[in-house]
Amino acid sequence: MLARLSAELGGDAVAICETVAALGIAERRGMRPLPAALPLAPSISTRYAGLTLTPRDLELLLAAVLCLQGVIDPLVEFDGRSPEQISSGEVGAHLELHAGRVAFSDPRLAVWIRAQAGVAAEAAVHERLSAVFRGRGDHVSADWHTARAALRQRPDAAPELIRIARTLSEAGHSDRALLIAGEAAAHATGAERDDARLLAGVSAIASGYAEEAAEWLGGLFSDGLERYRLQGLSGLVVAQAHLRGAVPDVDPMSFRPRTRDPDDWYSWARAAAFAAVLCAERGDRHAMRSWADALRAATAEVGAERELRDPVIALACLVIGDRDVDDVRGTGPLTGEVLGALSAAADGDIDRGLRLLHAGAAGLGERSDPFVAGFEHSPLAHAYRAVTETLLLCWRGDVWAARDRLRAASLALPVALPFAGLGVVLARRLDLVVCGRVTPLASALTASLPRPSDIDRHVDRGIQAYLSGDLDEAASCLRLWRERGSRGNPLAGSGLEEIAAPEEGDAPAHGAEPPEVVLARRLRSRIAATTDAGWRTDSGAIAESALSIASPFARARAEAMIGARFAIRDRPAEAVAHLRTAERLFEESGARACAAAVASRIDRLTSDTDAGAVRDPLAVCRTLWAPILTARELDVAMLAAGGASNRDIGGALRVSVRTVEVHLGRAFAKLDVRTRVELTVLAHRTARRR
Repeated sequence: MLARLSAELGGDAVAICETVAALGIAERRGMRPLPAALPLAPSISTRYAGLTLTPRDLELLLAAVLCLQGVIDPLVEFDGRSPEQISSGEVGAHLELHAGRVAFSDPRLAVWIRAQAGVAAEAAVHERLSAVFRGRGDHVSADWHTARAALRQRPDAAPELIRIARTLSEAGHSDRALLIAGEAAAHATGAERDDARLLAGVSAIASGYAEEAAEWLGGLFSDGLERYRLQGLSGLVVAQAHLRGAVPDVDPMSFRPRTRDPDDWYSWARAAAFAAVLCAERGDRHAMRSWADALRAATAEVGAERELRDPVIALACLVIGDRDVDDVRGTGPLTGEVLGALSAAADGDIDRGLRLLHAGAAGLGERSDPFVAGFEHSPLAHAYRAVTETLLLCWRGDVWAARDRLRAASLALPVALPFAGLGVVLARRLDLVVCGRVTPLASALTASLPRPSDIDRHVDRGIQAYLSGDLDEAASCLRLWRERGSRGNPLAGSGLEEIAAPEEGDAPAHGAEPPEVVLARRLRSRIAATTDAGWRTDSGAIAESALSIASPFARARAEAMIGARFAIRDRPAEAVAHLRTAERLFEESGARACAAAVASRIDRLTSDTDAGAVRDPLAVCRTLWAPILTARELDVAMLAAGGASNRDIGGALRVSVRTVEVHLGRAFAKLDVRTRVELTVLAHRTARRR
């Protein structure tokens, strides 16, 4: 939305802000398209308040606004002057004519021109443009302008507009298809009206406009024919899943076709396929299986098991983390390229997965995909490819490249829709490790997500706090994340093992992941959970395991954790060596904020810091000891390290002195200390070396 506004308003920040303020919330969130005529911003109105134009020049400029093609020849016929005369006249100061095309010198003028014209003036210009295009033999453009010129319903205009919109949709021009299909719906009646509403709805979701799609397609289920309801069910399921955060909780069999028409059964099959994949993206195994059963029943009726059922079920199972299915692959952008790329990466060959995506983007792959038939070139299909590529780059450790790819895609594609908002999660995480904060672009993407997706923000805040050195705040965020269910996108792999090892059952179900990603996560959890006593015997093996991680970013995380543990054990030389390795690897991957955080730790280790200026040791210890001790052992150890007696601890925690002694003894054993004095020394040393 912001990218289009910037283009249409010449990058004028004031005009953009004023226009955004005048838009509806769904338009601001990208859930509906921007209006064809942007609201007139006050700054634009002021800018052109003194502009005077002859009626002829005003008509020419209005024609330039309304003409979809942006070519000069039809406008020359419309106006009657030659390109040279237009360019040299007063109106030429407002237009750029080059290589047979025309554009406004200042795009803000187009907004002002349209705001000045009334409905009657626009209709008159559309009527004249219709005659121009019909005389040129361009019946597509002529029919469009004829329909726009009509002040009353014209059912005869609908069939051609529907045909034009369908052609544009299949070519990937979903925004224009939506515009024309919406115009067709305004003129059509009966079955043609259902067809136009269907086309408008599927074009809307293909562009990422979930609320717009839900309105168009939802209307079919109130009074539309069954044929069109079944065809629109796929798009409606996608739209509702994004708007509500979950696939609608309905019985798949309730949509079973009542006819024997193969086209109806195939439409039901595709709807079940979409629902199964969407449930998998959200980690809902039970619902995924229910829709997969419907998919099997539908494809059996039309003989589409191999082309549709098998690759879709393979994709759904891969996304949710089930690999015990046949290694099948379909064709086209989703069941071909995306499934193939994720499968290759999950088998350990990330580079091969990236090559598959690049071949598809270059037009070298098979384009037909029964899963998204007719929408292989849509913005949504391209968004799935872009988010998948970003994920694979993250897995490979190319943080900087991943962020660049996703940021570029987010300016043109609905990256918030694929994989239950994975693109937004990745945008936020990549911002944090590169910049140390969530940028406005990622925040804008976040605004388009449903509320249930907000739960992972606690992980983001924890990462940001950790990078800034506020370990207590990081631990607090992680604790809140766990208390709220620690759910997450199956492909996101959320985790803050640097703060605490995952508790049993608190990690989200992981979907497709390369073996190396699994190894790196397990190693970080092992480092976090190793007791001080165990560290003396296991540190060498742990450091050796880190060497086998090829991803520079994943290995850097492990090296930073190893360095921190050595620092806590008062072995600064080993600590600095591992931290310097981590710093270099973070820099190599492009994770500059992470590299800066590690550099800060190295500075603290290599400088003679005044102990009195060190962070409160108890806050640091609570974070670092949490993976090792139980909650009650941690509470007792914290109070003991702070100087409280066993009786005081018992009173504070409302337990007996004997219970305090038991918990304290277990904490001593796990932390490899023998007395309260050693515990206090360890606490202060931990703060000093962290």
